[in-house]
Amino acid sequence: MKIRILPQARQDLEIGADYYELKDKGLGADFLAAILGDIDRLKIHGGVHRFVHGFQWSVSKRFPFAIYYLVENQQVDIYAVLDCRQDPKKTIERLDAS
Repeated sequence: MKIRILPQARQDLEIGADYYELKDKGLGADFLAAILGDIDRLKIHGGVHRFVHGFQWSVSKRFPFAIYYLVENQQVDIYAVLDCRQDPKKTIERLDAS
């Protein structure tokens, strides 16, 4: 399957990387590498995850972030990459905007 990271999700990745980089120098790059690895695994495992708020939902192996995606015609579209620790209302609002 192909992977497409939509602009909103790219922005989510930048926000997450900036957050972790402020916590510890180099951690932002580790965050990106880990999340992009999780996203890359969706080439094989995309479509097996449960639905949450209208999207399939995969949790990162290393960071408390969830990847919200949909599969259509052998393509995985990444709509959001969100911190699982944020207020659930904020997550729902963000996903509704996708």
